Amino acid sequence: MIDFSFLLFQMLSAETEGGLFDFNATLPLMALQFFALTIVLNFIFYKPVINALDERDEYIRNSLTTASASLVRADELTKQYEHQLAESRKKAQDIIKAAQEQAQQIVSVKIKEAQLDAERLVSEAYDQLNIQKENALKTLETQVDTLSDMIKVKLLND
Repeated sequence: MIDFSFLLFQMLSAETEGGLFDFNATLPLMALQFFALTIVLNFIFYKPVINALDERDEYIRNSLTTASASLVRADELTKQYEHQLAESRKKAQDIIKAAQEQAQQIVSVKIKEAQLDAERLVSEAYDQLNIQKENALKTLETQVDTLSDMIKVKLLND
């Protein structure tokens, strides 16, 4: 078995060389090694990684800027196309309204022409009937005159 008391005695009685906080020539050497390692790591590892991260950050920023600019442009185009569509619909409605009014006017003119033609035909028919009536009355008058003359002659002869 190991005698712990012996080890404890040696630790207490021995000169304190090479302890945890030993301030001899190795401390500045360790500090120089630390700073040299920091500088070497900075040039070899950290700068390329930082550069890569910066480039990636710039790429992402540029992509976001481009995307937001494209989105703004798309919104502008959408508004412009919606405005054009609304104007086109309004123009189409105006054209349809004008065509309906024109068709209504044409129909009104045709109806008036048909009414005038019908009135003219009725007037002509009325005139023809009056002429035929006049002719019939004249014919009847002549026949009545003839018959009355015949009756007169017969009555007088008898």
